[in-house]
Amino acid sequence: MARFYALEISQTLFGDACLTRRWGRIGHSGKSLSHHFERADEALRLFHTLARRKTGRGYCIRS
Repeated sequence: MARFYALEISQTLFGDACLTRRWGRIGHSGKSLSHHFERADEALRLFHTLARRKTGRGYCIRS
């Protein structure tokens, strides 16, 4: 089964960092979950943790 998992860090209108996770089957809209942080380094830390976990399970990194 072809699946995707996407991570994105963006800035909210209030200046906070937001990490958005999207996942599901390729060809479908999938699901999403957003995490809000006061500092960008906290979002980056979670980004790296999740990326390391997913690559360990066989997902490939694409830009």
